[in-house]
Amino acid sequence: MQKNITATIITLNEIKHIREVILNVQKICNEVIVVDSFSSDETCEIAEELGAKVIKQKYLGDGGQKAYCEQFATNEWILSIDADERLEDEAIEYIRDFDYENENFDAYSFRRKSFIGKKYIKQWYPDRVVRLYNKTKCGYNTEGEHGKVVTNNFKDLDIDMLHYSFENFGVLVSKADRFAVNLAKVRFAEGKRASWYDPFLHGFGAMFKGLIIKGGFFGGLHEWHVAFASAYNSYMKYVVMLEMAEEEK
Repeated sequence: MQKNITATIITLNEIKHIREVILNVQKICNEVIVVDSFSSDETCEIAEELGAKVIKQKYLGDGGQKAYCEQFATNEWILSIDADERLEDEAIEYIRDFDYENENFDAYSFRRKSFIGKKYIKQWYPDRVVRLYNKTKCGYNTEGEHGKVVTNNFKDLDIDMLHYSFENFGVLVSKADRFAVNLAKVRFAEGKRASWYDPFLHGFGAMFKGLIIKGGFFGGLHEWHVAFASAYNSYMKYVVMLEMAEEEK
């Protein structure tokens, strides 16, 4: 049973995911909006074939692109989902039966089960994200490296999404530098500054959190790989911030 919910998906060359994600959300959403950053593959053709409305838009950043989607939704309630995410069957059934409109919340968060290839990453769980929201009450921020729905009036739901975040560990590592640099620029622009010890403190802290606090220590070798990648990402973020401060003098 579909409900009066618009699914919004931002894409760029998502031919591996677009069919599955649209079929997934169509189980509960009566409208699908795809905002595409001029893909060179068949992402748009497949989306249109499946009944989605496709809009072309130069990339505005994660939050900016997702905020741009909102104006095209004919429903007040939006399910914002990435191309590499899927709602579990239990989540679909929950939303079908859930009377979200008559509760006093503007948005709802889901847990995410993340994978690298076929490996489930325990230390990244639950990684809560607000994805179901009323666009007349709240919406996506348009600044920062990663977009998020800005609201304090949301409820955590005990349902899960699957997140196929990286194809393999090589892709994770190759993107770590870019993530670190981009996040450092965002934090620096916000007025944050780093001390000489921050790379070491936060790098160690990221690894400790993943292995000890989040339980990755006994989760297998892949959990150690992720912890070291997270430590490197945190370390380099503060190194870049220190360099930016030096250049500012």
